[in-house]
Amino acid sequence: MTPGEHAPDPREARSPAEFLACLQALKVWSGLTHRELSARAEAHGDDLPRSTVGNMLSRPTLPRAELLTTFVRACGVTPAEVEDWQTVRNGLAARGGAPAWPGADEGPDGDAAPDPDPEPGADLGGVADPGGGRPGPRSRIRRGLVAVVALAGLVLAGVSVVAFLRDGHGGHPPRTPTAPAAGDVRIRVVGTEYCLGERRGPRTGQVHQVPCAAAGLPGYSLAEVGGGRWRIVSDHPDSGPGCSGIPSGGRIPDAAYEDSECGDPSRVESFALEAYGTPVEGYRIVPVGSATPGSCVTVVGDRSAAWARLAQAPCAPDAAGQLFDFDRED
Repeated sequence: MTPGEHAPDPREARSPAEFLACLQALKVWSGLTHRELSARAEAHGDDLPRSTVGNMLSRPTLPRAELLTTFVRACGVTPAEVEDWQTVRNGLAARGGAPAWPGADEGPDGDAAPDPDPEPGADLGGVADPGGGRPGPRSRIRRGLVAVVALAGLVLAGVSVVAFLRDGHGGHPPRTPTAPAAGDVRIRVVGTEYCLGERRGPRTGQVHQVPCAAAGLPGYSLAEVGGGRWRIVSDHPDSGPGCSGIPSGGRIPDAAYEDSECGDPSRVESFALEAYGTPVEGYRIVPVGSATPGSCVTVVGDRSAAWARLAQAPCAPDAAGQLFDFDRED
C-alpha cells in the first residue's frame, strides 16, 4: 500500500486483529509520521499525541470511538470513510470483540510538531525532494523530472554521478566497506554516491538516500545495545536526538524506515548489521524483532535517483539496494 492508492477499506476486517491491521495499513497509506499525524489532528481541532498513536497501533484491542475518529481523520480519509471505520469498529465491539482500549497516555504532547505540508521551495539542502512530505498521485513523474535536474546540477558542480545503476551495485570505483563501530558515522549506500539523510525544512522523519556531498542532516551515530544489536542514533538540529526505526513493530511489510523519538514501544529500534559477501561487499541493516521476518532496510523506488526513500522490504538474495557501509566521522 502506497500513498496515492485507495485508502484501506475497514469493511474487510472480520476481527479486532484484522481491524488493527487495517489501521496500521492506513498509517502507511497516509505517508505521515507520528509527528505529522499529531499536527494534522491539531489542525482539525483534535488532540492526538504521538505516544497515543504508537500505543494504539501496538495494542491488540479496539481503540475508543472518539480516538478512532481523530486518527483516521488525521490520516486523510473522507467523512464517508470515517463513518465506515466507526461502523465496523462498533460492529466488532458489539459482537464481543476485544474490549476497547481506554486510551492511555493521552496527555498533551509538549514537543512542537512541524507543518505536515511544507511550502514548495523549502530549503532542501541544494537538492530538490520530489516526494515532499506526502507524495501525491503524480509524484512518480515529479520524482523523475526533479531527479534529472538535480543530477545535472551535481555534474556541473563537479560531483561524479556517472553510471548510477538501478540495482544499487557497481558503476563506481570499488571501495572497501567500513565495518560498523560505535561512534559518529556517515551511512553510505554501497555502490553509489548516496548517503542516508532527511530532507531539510520541517522534519518528517522519513529517511532518504541523498548525495553524500549534501548529506549531514541529521547526524548519525552507532550505539551497541548488546547481543550483536545496534541502535542507530540520529541528531537533528531542529528536533534534537532520536533513533532510526521501523513503525508499528514492523507489521507492515513496506513500512517506512524513519527517524523519530527513542523509546517508542511501537517501533523497532534495534538492528543487526550483517556482513554480506566474501570478501565483504557491505552490511545489511536488519530490524531485530520485526513482525515481518526476513526483512532488511531497503532503498525502494528508483535506486538511481536522489531522494528515493528507505523502507522495510524482504531481504533479497543479491542484496540489491540493501548494502551499506559506515564511514567514520571525525
